[in-house]
Amino acid sequence: MKTGSTWKKSAMTPYVLLTPAIFLILVFMVYPIGNVFCLSLQHYNPTKPWINGFAGTENFVSILTDRDFWNALKVSVKWVLAEVALQLVFGMAIALILNQRFKGRGVFRALTFIPWAMSGVLTAVLWSLIYNENVGLLNDILLKTGLADVSSAWLANGKLVFGSVVVAELWRGIPFFAISLLAAMQSISGDLYEAADVDGCTRWNAFRYITLPSLKDTIILTTLLRTVWEFNSVDLIYSLTGGGPVGKTTTLSILIANHATKTSNYGYGSAISVISFLILSVFALTYLKASKYGTEE
Repeated sequence: MKTGSTWKKSAMTPYVLLTPAIFLILVFMVYPIGNVFCLSLQHYNPTKPWINGFAGTENFVSILTDRDFWNALKVSVKWVLAEVALQLVFGMAIALILNQRFKGRGVFRALTFIPWAMSGVLTAVLWSLIYNENVGLLNDILLKTGLADVSSAWLANGKLVFGSVVVAELWRGIPFFAISLLAAMQSISGDLYEAADVDGCTRWNAFRYITLPSLKDTIILTTLLRTVWEFNSVDLIYSLTGGGPVGKTTTLSILIANHATKTSNYGYGSAISVISFLILSVFALTYLKASKYGTEE
C-alpha cells in the first residue's frame, strides 16, 4: 500500500517530466506570439527611432486602407485554394496507386517522400534552374519538342509566374497528402472491399462509399494543416520571386517579410501578422465545426 508521500511523489512525476517541454513552449512560442501582439500596437522601426512609440490601433486602421494588404490577402486566398485542392487530388491519386500490390512498391513509396524531405530553399533553387529562361530544362524541352517557338521567362512574366510557383510548391506538397492518406488507407479493413466486390460493387462506388468515408477525418485534418502551412508559406515564394513581379506572388506572409527586411517597419508588419493569426483562427474553428471533425455521421 502506498504511503501519502509516495502517492504525492508519483502524482507529481508527470508534471515534473513535462516541465522542460512547457518551458520550451513558453520561450519559443508564447513569448514570441505575445511580443508580436505588443509590437502591433506600436510604431517600431529601428532605422527611425525618433518615430517609435505607442500607436494604439493606428497600424490596424492603416492596414484597412492599404492596397498592398488587400492585394496580398487576395493572392493568399488564391494561393491556398490552388495548393490545397490540387495537392489533395494528386495526393489521393498517388496514395490509391501506392496502396495497390505491385513489384517495387516499397521503393516507389520511399521515392514519393523525397520532395517532402527537401527544404523550401533547396526546392526553390532546383525549380529556378528548371524555369531559367536561357538554360532552363523546361524551355529546352518545349523548344526541342516544338511546343514553343521562343523561351519563356516563367518567373518574370506576370501571366506565368503564379502558375509556375504553384507547380513548384505542388511538387513539394503532394507527398504530404500521399503519405498521410496512404497511412489512413492501411487501417481500412480489407473485408469491406471483399464484401463490396462480392456484391458487384464497382471500383468507383467502393472508393465513394468505403474509402472516402473512412478517410474523412484524415482529409479534414490534412487539409487544415496544409491550409495553415500554405497561408504562412514564405521560403519557396520568397526564394523564387520575392513576391514579384508587381505583387503577383505577394502573399500576406511575403508582405510581412518585406516589411521586416526592406522597410524595417516591425510594428506595421506585426499588425499584419496579428490579422493573419485571427483570420487563420476563425477559419480553423469554423472549418472544424462545419466539417464535424471527429464525429460519426
